[in-house]
Amino acid sequence: MERISSGIEGLDEIIEGGYPRGRTLLILGTSGSGKTILGISFIQQACSHGRKSMIIATEELPGDILIQSASVGKPVEEYYKNGMLLIDKVYEERSIYAKDLKDLGIEYIDKLQTNILGLLDKIPAETECVLIDNLGVFTLNMSPNEFRGQFDSFILGLTQRNLTAVIVMDVSSGNHTENIASYSVYGVIRAAIKDNPFTGKRERQIEILKMRNTKISLDPIRFDISSKGIELMKK
Repeated sequence: MERISSGIEGLDEIIEGGYPRGRTLLILGTSGSGKTILGISFIQQACSHGRKSMIIATEELPGDILIQSASVGKPVEEYYKNGMLLIDKVYEERSIYAKDLKDLGIEYIDKLQTNILGLLDKIPAETECVLIDNLGVFTLNMSPNEFRGQFDSFILGLTQRNLTAVIVMDVSSGNHTENIASYSVYGVIRAAIKDNPFTGKRERQIEILKMRNTKISLDPIRFDISSKGIELMKK
C-alpha cells in the first residue's frame, strides 16, 4: 500500500512509511495535546510534495492557521497564496449564520453543525489531501445513531474519491458519540497530556491505537512541540 508522509520525523518509520494513501485517519486529543499540529504537519508535508490539499477549519480563521503553522516550523502560507492549499472558512460561516439568526430574532438552530456529509461538497475535485479540524463541532446536537449514519457515509465518500484525510476530533466529542468514529476510519492516533510518575512532570504523548495493514506498537510515544514542530523523544 502506498503511503503519504505524516510530516513528523520518526513517526513514518514507526507506521511503516506514513499514512495509507486514499484512507482516513482520526486524531483524537484533549485541548493542548498537539492534535491540530499533527494535522498541520501532514498537510504541510503534502503541499511540499506537490499534492493539492485542503483544510476545513471549524474553529479557527485562516489567518490564525497560517500564524500557528509558521510558529511550529510548518509554514503553509506560501501554499495558501499559490493555490496549492485551500482553507475553507467553516468557522466564519457558522459565526455569520448565528449572528444573522440572532438579528432576525430567530431561535438559533445551527444546521451547519449537523451536516457532516455536506463537507464533501466543499472539497474540490483535484484535491488529494484533506485536514478537518475539528469535527467535534458537528456532534453537539447529534445522537450517536445520527452521527454514525453521517460519518460512515462521509468516510465512504472520501475513500471513493481516493482522498487521504486526517480528521481531528476532541475527546469529549468522541465520548459524546460513544467513540463510534474510531470504528469507521482506517487508523486512530490519540494525543494526550499525562503526568510522568517518574519525573513528576507533565508530558505530551501519542498512542497509535489502530492502523490497518500496519504493524504497530501500543507503547505511548512521548513528544515535544518546539519551533521545529513535533519532535518525538527517545524512550
